[in-house]
Amino acid sequence: MKILVASHTYIVDLNCEKFREVARLDSGIEVAIVVPKRWRPGGVQNTIIEPQPRNEGNFRIVPITNYSENNQGLLTFGWEIVSLLRSFQPDIIQVEQGVKSFAYAQFITLNKLLGLQAKNCFFTWWNIPYTNKFPVSLLEQYNLSNTDGLVAGNQDGADILQEHGYQGKVKIMPQLGVDEKLFSPQFEPELTEKLQIDNDDFIIGFVGRFVEEKGILTLMKAVAKLSESNWKLLLLGRGELKEEIQKYAGEVGILDRLIMVESVPHNEVPRYINLMNVLVLPSETTYQFKTLTAAGWKEQFGHVLIEAMACKVAVIGSDSGEIPHVIRDAGLVFPEGDAEQLTMNLQQLMENSELRAFLARQGYEKTMKQYTNKALAKELLAFYQTL
Repeated sequence: MKILVASHTYIVDLNCEKFREVARLDSGIEVAIVVPKRWRPGGVQNTIIEPQPRNEGNFRIVPITNYSENNQGLLTFGWEIVSLLRSFQPDIIQVEQGVKSFAYAQFITLNKLLGLQAKNCFFTWWNIPYTNKFPVSLLEQYNLSNTDGLVAGNQDGADILQEHGYQGKVKIMPQLGVDEKLFSPQFEPELTEKLQIDNDDFIIGFVGRFVEEKGILTLMKAVAKLSESNWKLLLLGRGELKEEIQKYAGEVGILDRLIMVESVPHNEVPRYINLMNVLVLPSETTYQFKTLTAAGWKEQFGHVLIEAMACKVAVIGSDSGEIPHVIRDAGLVFPEGDAEQLTMNLQQLMENSELRAFLARQGYEKTMKQYTNKALAKELLAFYQTL
């Protein structure tokens, strides 16, 4: 089977591991990943990324001239893509720029014009209900009507596209897996000493952006109500609410329990997660349910959950977006924005070490079974085979 994937996501080599694993599953599988030659991930003012070609046998990365350098929907590729399609002759084409992307329409059209007879697939994270206006409605209709397989990062994304008329096959899985060699249980005595954490401290952790939609203010309110005295709150990240968090902690008398660490390189994150007794992802949806506007946000997956679970750290999450589907019986879930219930969940895990250990084991086993790059690769290949 020959699989061609196109996405700006894979300009980062670390993000390619799932498809490397796909290529390793069988000697008869070839994977070619098309990426933009030039990309500005944060907008026009940011550093340009220019990925290099890589050839690793039956896995390769092919940078191709692109006509938008920072807009996912407008991204399209130059004429080199035609010669690549002709020579590679893919069985599967998967474009990971969403349903309303010009790149997906481009590959669908070239698939037809070149007579390749490849199966068309796309990946989407989008999980907010929306309506389309002309001409975007025509673009989405064209793409959906020519889709053989949908890979959605969450259940809401699949449901929304089925409401928009998609009737084909669906696979729900995250775009990226967790590296179980990097995210694994380990002791961190040096880091424990550096952050002045005592052996009997119960460490409540958060990893992410310090912004309202991540629910960090709800987390602050919840920990302020805890009755036990031997807890500390470890916040790893950065964002606009940093000063507000520190101010609130001072007002409620928990500033001495607060450990704030600026964002660290990805390979350092597991060190901090392994200091935690529980990781909390208290995300909060920001769009209006009644009007169903497309403006806003809700949690698309919560990748930090599976990273914590891979480290055998118990998790608590809100019921925003995909979080309950990720956690299921491997952690605790509370209504988003409900600080009182979050306090109760934290209190429960602080007081019940057996429950905490059970959930940590459940999460670890689930992640090893479902969310490593190798596990995702097997699921994705099986999905391709059904097409």
